[in-house]
Amino acid sequence: MKSEEIAKIAGVSRSTVSRVINNYTNVPDETKKKVLEVIEKYNYQPNTCARVLAGKKSDTIGLFVVSIADAENPNRLYKNDYFNQFTNAIVDCANSRGYYVLINIIYCESDYSRVNEIFLQKRIDGGIVLGTEKEAETLIKISKKGCPIALIDYDAEEIRKNKAENENLILVGSRDYEGAAAAVEYLIELGHTDIGLLAGRMTTYSGRQRYKAFFDTMKKHNLEINDQFVLHGDFIKSKTSNEVHALISKGRLPSAIFSSNDDMAITAIELFKENNIRVPEDISIIGFDNITLASLVKPSLTTVETPIFDIAEKTVKELISNIQKTGKGFKSYSYNTKMVIRETCAKK
Repeated sequence: MKSEEIAKIAGVSRSTVSRVINNYTNVPDETKKKVLEVIEKYNYQPNTCARVLAGKKSDTIGLFVVSIADAENPNRLYKNDYFNQFTNAIVDCANSRGYYVLINIIYCESDYSRVNEIFLQKRIDGGIVLGTEKEAETLIKISKKGCPIALIDYDAEEIRKNKAENENLILVGSRDYEGAAAAVEYLIELGHTDIGLLAGRMTTYSGRQRYKAFFDTMKKHNLEINDQFVLHGDFIKSKTSNEVHALISKGRLPSAIFSSNDDMAITAIELFKENNIRVPEDISIIGFDNITLASLVKPSLTTVETPIFDIAEKTVKELISNIQKTGKGFKSYSYNTKMVIRETCAKK
């Protein structure tokens, strides 16, 4: 069935049907109700391709999940609770606002060209990039062409310093430095002075912020950092496992570890158990993000909560506002984190 037939049955013009489908406000409620009843009765589906060619919106947001690291692991996203929670939250928030979500995974740097291609093909009205790493310049160039883009986990000050901000760019994230500093302070309050670090990837803003906060907080309290206790897990389970194995084999452990994310902390706890190292009796550990699994493992993980749903909701809301031209201008938002005290930390 075509829109002309819907118009004839409803007793309105074809342009009125088009205005109803595109949710224009200048249609009387009674007319809108009549058209929608006919559409529902005959199960009419607008031709999306035709709408796009006619210059209409696709009502679709592109979600680009960057997963360049750990390239040899085919399950790196399937088993990543952090990415899964973000993806689910973004889909929920977009769907509730009448937008579809087209999910793409960026497995290598050349895949960034896919973002540009999908915009050029007009398959999406705006894009969200989760897990930003090296190719921010490519994304900024795309946004300068008039394509609304939201970046999650990127340095707003770096954008401003390089004068890359523009009216189609949105940045949303969390105050990771403050959260990481609070985590290390908590361990120090418990009496720990010999504290280790499970560091994240330095190509991510969150990884750099959590790393810096650890060193700054230790320095603030005049605490020495043992280089052997600084482990580079890079947010990758396999690499974390290798680093923790090497630490255990040396025969000396820190009394506590700050882990830059929960996945690495949980991996470390599992290895400690296998080697009869008790948590928190022999070693305390604190994570970051508060993924679902953090409350389910035994002992349950003390961590720093990243407000994943709030970040996702704000990202979707602001991106749609930009798409609909009701909220133009460079925007940057940063959410507070909070400590979640559970069972993996004990007094020294």
